[in-house]
Amino acid sequence: MSSPEIASLSWGQMKVKGCSTTYKDCKVWPGGSRTWDWRETGTNHSPGVQPADLEEVVKKGAKTVVIGCGMSEALQVPPSTVDYLKKNGIDVLVLQTEKAVEEYNALAARGVRVGGVFHSTC
Repeated sequence: MSSPEIASLSWGQMKVKGCSTTYKDCKVWPGGSRTWDWRETGTNHSPGVQPADLEEVVKKGAKTVVIGCGMSEALQVPPSTVDYLKKNGIDVLVLQTEKAVEEYNALAARGVRVGGVFHSTC
């Protein structure tokens, strides 16, 4: 399965190609996407993205994970989260969300099994 293209991004809204849902924050992986609900793992801007936020993306077959940490980069990504991915043999990129979407789409277009989590506001 290929990773779906992120079709559009604006403040508070993301669209994934082939999906009718408009997301605020989303998870994508080879073959799918869904809302990224921070309440599932107790995620907040600080301490930020937790390994539990990424487990699903890894289990769905992503070999590279892109983390979009917000339009103003308010969402933190602690070293323990990056370490979790690296220990599982996953390449990781942590970028401002607009740049993260560009990089994700470029990787997906090259056929990389890329996944990600993206925060579309602050």
